[in-house]
Amino acid sequence: MPNVTLAEATRLAVLQEMRRDPRIWVLGEDVARGGLFGQYRGFLEEFGERRIVSTPISESTIMGAGLGAALVGTRPIIEMRIFDFVMCAMDELVNQIAKIRYMFGGQARPAVVVRMPHGIWRNSAAQHSQMLEGWFAHLPGVIVCCPSTPADAAATMVAAIRSDDPVLVFDPKNLWGATGDIADDIAPLEFGRARHARHGDALTMVSWSACMPLAEEAADALAAQGISVDLLDLRTLAPWDADAVLASARRTGRLLVAHEAVTTAGFGAEIVAHVAERVAVRATRVGFPSVPIPFSPPLEAALRVDAAKIVSAARGLLAT
Repeated sequence: MPNVTLAEATRLAVLQEMRRDPRIWVLGEDVARGGLFGQYRGFLEEFGERRIVSTPISESTIMGAGLGAALVGTRPIIEMRIFDFVMCAMDELVNQIAKIRYMFGGQARPAVVVRMPHGIWRNSAAQHSQMLEGWFAHLPGVIVCCPSTPADAAATMVAAIRSDDPVLVFDPKNLWGATGDIADDIAPLEFGRARHARHGDALTMVSWSACMPLAEEAADALAAQGISVDLLDLRTLAPWDADAVLASARRTGRLLVAHEAVTTAGFGAEIVAHVAERVAVRATRVGFPSVPIPFSPPLEAALRVDAAKIVSAARGLLAT
């Protein structure tokens, strides 16, 4: 299917899986109305109110109900509507979903998908724009997915729905309208396998989610200046493709990680530390500064990561 938006790609992926497996259902705020971004458009009409369940505005209830339903054999997709709202359900996610299989010696099967659209989007300000995927990559017991293309977003959803482990899918809000081709029959993504977006030998660049198109733009700008970038899209952060990053960094000797999240304690720090412990490499990171995300459009634009900042960081790294 050509020229499909990322939002539509995920809609088609969930539609494919719900038609395949009657145990799959969706719960969350406004899902019966199609979801905030249209990712469940038409689902109520096809599957009915027993499988498309609009809930009260209570994230802890949504998360806890999803876990309970998974433990009795269904496969729920838990829709958090916007990532920031998951803060209201952290106990259910962190202390229950992530740990219950371990706590019960493997007898419990928390086969849930938690969708959390995240990132900066239309000047949505400090409480609706956060990028805290690094929090959850730090959490044992969950898979963390951060796709950046329609094809990968669709394949991520299929893999997440079929997984017996809890999977957290960070949908990039700023890329809902991004377009690309997807397969008619969507196959599952392999967790922990990066996408090699550009091939080069001057430096290694790593990114994911909404920052990935900016990294591609920066890599193309550097290529026009005669600088070839080896660019990797991680796609999943837990697990992440350390082997691919290490192999590239060994070859180039320089590593740049670009992410939309705050630089301080962001997942880029984990990548740099992991590589530096194993490879003699010069490394740097590009991310958001440690301030709340402003509502003001000019302030937000001044602070957020863009291709020019990535290019500048890359040239600085190459100069050392």
